[in-house]
Amino acid sequence: MAKNANVEIFEALALFEKERGIPIEYMIEKIAGAIQVAVKKGHGGNDDIIINIDPITNTFDVLIRKTVTDDVLDPDREILPEDAIRYDKRAVIGEKVSIKLETKEFGRIAAQTAKHVIRQGIREVERGQVLQEFQSKNQELVSATVERVDERTGAATIRIGKAEAVLTKNEQVGDEILREGDQIKVFIVDVKETEKGPKAIISRSHPGLVKRLFENEVPEIFDGTVQIKSISREAGSRTKLAVYSEDPNVDPVGACIGARGARVNKIVSELGGEKIDIIQFSEDPIEFISGALSPAKVISAEIDPEAQKSCRVTVPDGQISLAIGNKGQNARLAAKLTGWKIDIRPESGFFGEE
Repeated sequence: MAKNANVEIFEALALFEKERGIPIEYMIEKIAGAIQVAVKKGHGGNDDIIINIDPITNTFDVLIRKTVTDDVLDPDREILPEDAIRYDKRAVIGEKVSIKLETKEFGRIAAQTAKHVIRQGIREVERGQVLQEFQSKNQELVSATVERVDERTGAATIRIGKAEAVLTKNEQVGDEILREGDQIKVFIVDVKETEKGPKAIISRSHPGLVKRLFENEVPEIFDGTVQIKSISREAGSRTKLAVYSEDPNVDPVGACIGARGARVNKIVSELGGEKIDIIQFSEDPIEFISGALSPAKVISAEIDPEAQKSCRVTVPDGQISLAIGNKGQNARLAAKLTGWKIDIRPESGFFGEE
C-alpha cells in the first residue's frame, strides 16, 4: 500500500476523532480485526497473525507466523528451513518465523474498513445525540414540524430538532388534520432505546400536554404559586383541570383563565377548540366533587359510608343532562379528576325521560 494512501486513512481517522469524539485507537482496533479475518481466510485458517498499525508513522505491517520444519505438511502453517532463513537468518527447526505479507491487498481492506468504521461511528454518535436530546425533553412539551403524513394510517412523522418520531393517529387530538410543514406542540411521554435506535413516544392526547401548556402560559403555575392538582382529559373534546393555591390572595382559577379568558383561550386554540373546565381544588371531597361537575350546579352531595370513595350528588332537574354530559362524558371526567365514584341524581328523585 502506497504511503500516501496510508496517510489518507490515518488523516481521516484523526479528523473523525477530533470532530466526532471516537478514539482513533478504537477505529484502529476495528481495522486490525478486519485484516485479521481476511488474512486468516486467505491462509488456510492460520490465525497466528501480527498486525502493527502505527498512526504516528502512518504505516502498518501484517505478519503471519509459521513453524520451521523439514517436512512441510501444511504450507499455511509450516515452512522449510531454506525458505525460513529468507525472513529470519537465525531460524531453526521447531521455532516460528514471522513473514511480512504484501500489504497492498490489506491496504484496500484497511481503507474499506476505515470507511465502514467511520460510517458506523457516525451512526453511533448520532444515535447517542438523538437519545440525549430525547431524554433531556422526556415528559416535556416540545415544538415540532410535521414532515409527512401516512394517508392510510393517519400517522405523522414529526421532526423534533435533529430527530424524528412518529405521532400515531390515536395520539392525535380528535379529528385534527395534520399537513406537511405544520408546526405543532407534542408531549414526549417516554423515551426508549431500541435495536433500531432511540425512540420517543409522543402524544397530543396525553394529559401531560395540557399541563405543560398551562405551565407555559400561566406564570403563576410556572413559579409554583398555583399548583395543578389533577387533570382528566378526553382529547379533542374536553379537559378538566383542578388547580389550587396556598396563597389566599391568589385566585388559581382566575389566573389560569386570564384577563378576558386570554390564557385559557390560547390553549383551547392550540388544542383545536377542545373545551377546558378549570376547577378549584379542595381537600374537602364534597366541595371538590361539586366543582368537578361544572358547568352543572350541585344542590347537595353526601358520601356513601358503605362504599369506598363513593358519593351521591343531587342536581336540579333541568341540569341532569348537563351534569352527566354527552354520553356520560362530564360525569366520567369528574370521577377521573377527583378519584371518586359519583352517583348523580335529579332534585325530584326521578330521572323521567333521562
